[in-house]
Amino acid sequence: MINWLKQTCASLFPQPEPGIRYIRARYDSAQTTDNNRRHWAFADNLSANAANSPQVRQILRNRSRYEVANNSYARGIVLTLANDIIGTGPRLQLLTDNAELNRHVEKAFQDWSRVIQFPEKLRTLRMAQVQDGEAFALMITNRQLATPVQLDLRLMEAEQVATPTYLPPKENTVDGMVLDQYGNPKEYHILKEHPGSGSFSASFHRYPAKDVVHLYRTDRPGQLRGIPEITPALPLFAMLRDYSLATLDAAKAAAYFSGIIYTDAPPHGESEAVESLDSIELQRNMLLTMPGGWKMSQLRAEQPTGTYAEFKREILNEIACCLNMPFNIAAGNSSNYNYASGRLDHQTYYKSIRVDQSRVETVVLDRILAEWLEEATLIPGFLGQGRNLKDWPHQWFWDGHEHVDPLKEAKAQATRLASHTTTLADEYAKRGQDWEMQLKQRAKEQQLIRELGLQADVFGTNTT
Repeated sequence: MINWLKQTCASLFPQPEPGIRYIRARYDSAQTTDNNRRHWAFADNLSANAANSPQVRQILRNRSRYEVANNSYARGIVLTLANDIIGTGPRLQLLTDNAELNRHVEKAFQDWSRVIQFPEKLRTLRMAQVQDGEAFALMITNRQLATPVQLDLRLMEAEQVATPTYLPPKENTVDGMVLDQYGNPKEYHILKEHPGSGSFSASFHRYPAKDVVHLYRTDRPGQLRGIPEITPALPLFAMLRDYSLATLDAAKAAAYFSGIIYTDAPPHGESEAVESLDSIELQRNMLLTMPGGWKMSQLRAEQPTGTYAEFKREILNEIACCLNMPFNIAAGNSSNYNYASGRLDHQTYYKSIRVDQSRVETVVLDRILAEWLEEATLIPGFLGQGRNLKDWPHQWFWDGHEHVDPLKEAKAQATRLASHTTTLADEYAKRGQDWEMQLKQRAKEQQLIRELGLQADVFGTNTT
């Protein structure tokens, strides 16, 4: 019997050949133990769209908006991020061979941008992306605009883009979005009124995808709706406020004159009767006599005054990490930074800003510019008919970031230009300026300096 069992096991589990070594690998993180079972209890294998269901996104939006509305740090972080990314707004530079046409179109687009308050709308969209997870803008025609091109943007909150529940679900729909066979949005369902308004109704409009701007960060393949970018930091914001309030309560308790009365007498001993949990009102600068047999002791309110600042710093540092923002920008405090540390942290932050600006250019600016040019070419005598939209090469300029040490930056810039490792176009672009316009302005200034007979060395200009 034993021999038969050995032969059977040998046939089921063959032995390795001589000289060959089999390795069985395993991952510690894939093991479920008593220690990590609770920590990974909520891990799932849901798809991106199933994990970001309408109910989940609504809860996250509500909590994120609450923190931004009531937490000064959250509000400051959202405002700072929008201001650093959008700034005073992007500026268009056309790159066609017709310089006069370039200036005409750039000025017309700038005038239109100022009339519709384009930079402010972009900042609002970016703030909504942080706290709501996504932002929507509908491209409409506004007959009230005092510009030849009457294109305008109507901003909408994420709740307003939704498929009413009375519609039967379809395979190619994802909460307000209808997809084509390739998974691209082809139609949006936009409710006529906000679900949170008092007169909400379930009626909606269908808009083609080319008329809707949808700005959100794609964290997973196949993701079609966004969640707040500060989602990982929401528990930390709540923790920070709770700890601050608890520390304040402890400090107030220590500052107030409060205490308890107690007796060493045994039960039913010789001490005067006192109502349990009774309170005695104290007056300032007054002596107090206690009932016979009773003593008074002041409460000792302990508070971690020595660790409060360190706790806030670590929490804010962790909060800012989900936005690639350094601590000193999130906290608005660089007192513990030296020059090198500030420069190093800002380099990572500015790289993140450039990536974000590039996405805004692709998702928002280029699409709006295409619609603007399409309408502008239809206006007689404005830009000229018959031009293809691909014939408008262009680029966008954003606000530059000021250097901490302008003198060192100027020397480094001069070295790069002298060694031919950079160009005037690149250097001016870092400051968000058009190099051609800046050189023309500089030439005008030099000409005026010579005409007025001013000393050139005062302005650092060589007029010889």
